[in-house]
Amino acid sequence: MPNSIMEHRSDGAAYIVTGPTSGIGRRTALELAKHGTVVLVGRDRRKLDEVQKAIERKRRHAVSVLCDLSDIASVRRAAAQIVALRLPIAGLLNNAGIMQMRATKNALGWDMTFATNHLGTFALTEALAPQLPDGANVVFVVSAVEDPGRKPAVAAGFRGGRYISVEANARGEWKPGGSTMPGRDAYATSKQCILAAAMALSRETPRLRFNAVEPGLNPTTGLGGDDVGAFLRFLQKSIIPLLVPLLMPFIKILSTPKRAARVISKILLDASGRSGVYYDEGGRPMLGSMLVRDPRFQDRVVAETRAVLSTIPA
Repeated sequence: MPNSIMEHRSDGAAYIVTGPTSGIGRRTALELAKHGTVVLVGRDRRKLDEVQKAIERKRRHAVSVLCDLSDIASVRRAAAQIVALRLPIAGLLNNAGIMQMRATKNALGWDMTFATNHLGTFALTEALAPQLPDGANVVFVVSAVEDPGRKPAVAAGFRGGRYISVEANARGEWKPGGSTMPGRDAYATSKQCILAAAMALSRETPRLRFNAVEPGLNPTTGLGGDDVGAFLRFLQKSIIPLLVPLLMPFIKILSTPKRAARVISKILLDASGRSGVYYDEGGRPMLGSMLVRDPRFQDRVVAETRAVLSTIPA
């Protein structure tokens, strides 16, 4: 890890974590609890309570806030509840994400993957940013599958982000010529948009620190949820965890939730002031696709996202 990432904030602050009930999010929440209060933001009350109790058993502190990122009204309520806690927030980790094998839509007709991974995540960040103190860190967990030139992603069936416009993508429309595998275009495009937004926000709001991280290939996280089927869920829980540590020395992009949590926590706790950095699975700066590195594209995504979200009554 770069030396600057080792400059940690002092204990006593509070950290917001979305998607903290499983995989990388859970591991990161447990890690951050060593440094202060963790605000657990998720859509399943039972699972939130379980993580909160796990933290409290270690004599650390956590609070839970219900939030469905695919529902902008829910996002706004959650943001208001977080602000009302009056905690000394030092960081926001936008970790929650889904990849559906069978596309579904929310009540507004938005693609659920795009709504959760981009629109809801952006809306939560926008709602909380004015309340964050100067120097607070905002970290987005993204994915290198947004890059059509990323060889491992291509081998896995991805064809990069298929951006048309935020409005069209919200409707579940993707640029032609994409993946033949269900769910890949929605996921790659949502991650491309939120990565672009993170870079734009770092320029737009210099008093805060906006960074992004590619957590590596974590085959045990169950990103596809129930869509992957019972057999694949069995492999994810029972077989793959045994294989991944053996393969990691030979496959650079492989990671585990434990390793990803260490990297993400160090970035979120970083007190060096670095902003606008895209980190790889080892915590080293990396480059995104040519498109996502273009400031004009970044600004367009932010402007179009705000326009779409403005159609939802407060």
